[in-house]
Amino acid sequence: MRDLYEADTPEAHRFRYVLLGFDLLTVLFIVVTSFLPRTDLVEWLDVLFGLVILTDFLVRLAISRRPLRDLLHPATWADIAAIVSFLAPLVGEGAGFLRVLRTVRLLHTYQLLARLRVDSPWFRRNEEVILASVHLSVFVFVMTGIVYETQHATNPAIANYADALYFTVTALTTTGFGDITLPGTSGRLISVVIMILGVTLFFNLARALLQPTKVRFTCPSCGLMRHDPDAVHCKACGVLLNIPDEGQRF
Repeated sequence: MRDLYEADTPEAHRFRYVLLGFDLLTVLFIVVTSFLPRTDLVEWLDVLFGLVILTDFLVRLAISRRPLRDLLHPATWADIAAIVSFLAPLVGEGAGFLRVLRTVRLLHTYQLLARLRVDSPWFRRNEEVILASVHLSVFVFVMTGIVYETQHATNPAIANYADALYFTVTALTTTGFGDITLPGTSGRLISVVIMILGVTLFFNLARALLQPTKVRFTCPSCGLMRHDPDAVHCKACGVLLNIPDEGQRF
């Protein structure tokens, strides 16, 4: 199992791509079922997803060389919250949106990032934009889940995830139409968090979209990692670079 999760082999690469696909499928399942009535089929699918996530969680913990440190990591607690939300629906499906955090963790593992850079020229050209988009999407999904879970029982304006998503986006963009508000101190604090962190992530995405395109290549002399696509010499130290070129022009 450690080889599948950590090794640099074709089988391990395919396995980790499958895990990433499962993460995205889980997010899609959470979004779609939020608009459907709770049925026995949905409950069984909840349990099935929960068992798969629990198995993945236990395997990661078992193969970890530092299990105690990993157990205290925030991403681990997000996994636990997602497992509880799937296996105990009464706790609330909203916590399941924390599952999307695992997608960020997978994208930030060295093996998967390195594999994506090798396998996908498009990913190499747009890595900063992709990661910034993932960060913003994760934040929107998580805050939507929190808004829904804390408000739908008492706030008539939040009847489903679409209402919660609408409020999250309007608060994030500081548009604030005012047709949906979160009452009470806790509601105001949630709104503040959405506005402050959301605007930061939104501007980070805008910066990634608007900044000049750079390529990642470690300078053999000074270690500078980001260069212009057509750079011949390092901008920091002037050493001659040999950046791999696929013949594409940016």
